[in-house]
Amino acid sequence: MIVDTLSNHQLYHPLSPRLSTALAHLAATDFSQYEVGSYPLEGKDIFVIVNDYQTKPKHTEPFEVHQRYIDVQYVVSGEEEFGYVPLADQTPLAPYHTEHDFTEFDYESNKDQAAFIPLKAGMFAIFFPDDMHMPGTSDTPQDVRKVVIKVKI
Repeated sequence: MIVDTLSNHQLYHPLSPRLSTALAHLAATDFSQYEVGSYPLEGKDIFVIVNDYQTKPKHTEPFEVHQRYIDVQYVVSGEEEFGYVPLADQTPLAPYHTEHDFTEFDYESNKDQAAFIPLKAGMFAIFFPDDMHMPGTSDTPQDVRKVVIKVKI
C-alpha cells in the first residue's frame, strides 16, 4: 500500500508503466467536471471510475482485495478514512468473485489488526493484491467524490 499526495505522483511512476499512466492521468485531469461513471483509459488494462457517495461507519463495511487489478484511489473532494490490513490467513466471507475481481472479508474478524488512515482531497492510495482495504468510511457521514483507477496487473 502507498499513501501520498498527488503532488508527489511522479515518485511512483517507476513502479510500472501502467501505474505511471494512471498517476499522470490523475494529475492532468479535473475530475470535478466529470459525470459519475466508468471511463476507459487503456481499454480493460486501465480504466477510471468516478463516484460520489457518503461515507459509512466502519462496522457496516467489509474489507476487500483484488487479484487482477491494482486500485489507485484518489479523493477529489471530501474526506474519508480507509481501513488497511495486510492479507495473510484471513478467511473470506465468500469465494473470490471472478467477474468483478474482489474477495470480501469481515470487519469484526479483522478490526483489531486494522489501521484506519485518513484520505483527504488531493491524496491517493494505491492498493496491491496483498492489501486488504476498506474504503469510504468515517465516524461522521461525509460527502466524497473519489476516482478509482483500476490498473491491470
